Formats: sequence, C-alpha cells, structure tokens
Amino acid sequence: PQVLFLDEPTASLDPAAVRIIERALGIIRAAGTKIIMTTHDLAQARRLADDIVFLHRGQLLEHTPAATFFKQPESAPARAFLAGELLA
Repeated sequence: PQVLFLDEPTASLDPAAVRIIERALGIIRAAGTKIIMTTHDLAQARRLADDIVFLHRGQLLEHTPAATFFKQPESAPARAFLAGELLA
C-alpha cells in the first residue's frame, strides 16, 4: 500500500515482539510505504518517527519534525507530556 495506518501496533506486546514489529515496519517503510501510527510510547516514537503530530483534547497542537518536537516542543501540553506529566 502507499499508506499504512496503525493504531498502537505494539501495545501490550513483549519487547521481543515489539522488535519484530519495528523491524517489519522498517522494511515496509524502506519499500516506500508511508506509515502513520499512533503511540503513547515516547521511546518508540523517538526510534521510528520522522514527523510528530501532537493532539490534545481533540486539537492539533504540533506538527513538526520529530527531532524538533523532542528537543523543543512549542506547546505547554507537549512539554508536560514529554516531562512525564499526566494530561487531563
């Protein structure tokens, strides 16, 4: 497919299964498929993402390259989330 949509594809999986899924995603990506996925796993987002879209309370607060998001998020909710705070 040209685009693959995934919703928390590795939620509740053990680390070995996560590695298998992430390797498969790398192969799919290398073949030219655009991958759009949701995750609450910041470490996984750091490993896999080119771009980050950060949503909070149904609002798009950030759409930026992953390196920029993790280094210097623009919105207060994104900064709080990255600091490990629970967002309401």
